[in-house]
Amino acid sequence: MDFNLPDDLREVQATIRDFMLSRVEPRAHEIEDSNSVPPELLKEAAGLGLFGLSIPEEYGGVGLGMLGRCAVYEALGQGHMGFGGVVSAHASIGTSGLVKLGTEEQKQRFLPRMASGECVAGFAITEPSSGSDAANIRTRAVKKDDVYVLNGTKHYISNAPIAGLLTVIAITDPARGSRGMSAFLVEPQSTPGVRVGKIDEKMGQKGALSAEVIFEDAEIPAANLLGPEHMGYREALGILTAGRVGIAARSTGAMQRLLDLSVAHAKTREQFGQPIAEFQAVQFMLAEMEIAVQTSRVLWQKVAWMVDEGQDVRRMASVAKYHATEALSQVADKAVQVAGGMGYMKDSPVERYYRDQRLLRIYEGTSEIQKIIIARDLLA
Repeated sequence: MDFNLPDDLREVQATIRDFMLSRVEPRAHEIEDSNSVPPELLKEAAGLGLFGLSIPEEYGGVGLGMLGRCAVYEALGQGHMGFGGVVSAHASIGTSGLVKLGTEEQKQRFLPRMASGECVAGFAITEPSSGSDAANIRTRAVKKDDVYVLNGTKHYISNAPIAGLLTVIAITDPARGSRGMSAFLVEPQSTPGVRVGKIDEKMGQKGALSAEVIFEDAEIPAANLLGPEHMGYREALGILTAGRVGIAARSTGAMQRLLDLSVAHAKTREQFGQPIAEFQAVQFMLAEMEIAVQTSRVLWQKVAWMVDEGQDVRRMASVAKYHATEALSQVADKAVQVAGGMGYMKDSPVERYYRDQRLLRIYEGTSEIQKIIIARDLLA
């Protein structure tokens, strides 16, 4: 076993980490105050290929495998998490369904604009009545001649306010329950009957916008059906499973950044005439943070490798997401403790990470759902 990333991936990872620390982080307060990412930063991100991570080269993308994408996601995690959320929601669950299931016509129509960042993507499955219980989706899609008529509401949809394309999961055969769902490619900004609601006001991850998406007799061309009819739920679960590996990688990057900030602070902050790094209590917290980083990194690397090898990762993707996001919550808490009063101040990146990381234990499957998946797979 070789636990070193290939040289080309390490170079890509270093480039993205430098971009996050030198270009995005200096504008973190601007993003927080305005709740928006400056367009020029998104343009720079597109120039670095961040919007085309999972898109094949023939459509203008970078075409990285899961290991490569997760290496980039870890680097994204070391900067502003809202910015990283915009990119990862697009490059992960927003894009992967079209890459995997799309017809050649669909790919030619959308993927080049998605790879360039011109068309930002999102994934719409969550509803007011169905969060963790995705099988309880109520949005209906009724076939009428050469269109599907959609009615229903999605909420908390990442990138919805800026999305040019959404993958929408809707019921096409109510009698079949979760086996009667289909996926559709919807252009929310140009489709009559599709309305994006007001931007959600969230605790953290500013700039990573989400909102309701309302469908009122929205006519979606039959040509925009993604994959086979009635297979949407199964494919949605596959998309979410792969996305969980990326969240584990982003969480690892966030932990690494918090550890780096904590070590630097411990070396320079003095109490009782000496750096607080000399105190065993602080040393123990730093050691525990390092353990969390290393175990989480090994987990996401293993699961990403499994994905690239074509293995079933349902259980292990949940293991990786659960471990990394729960570990990040502990690391963030310790980072605030090491920083002391400074870590509670809005000027501190530690305070921002403390707020931002909380969402990672909820979206794309709560921690409780991950434990259910793991246990059921063990018992199957």
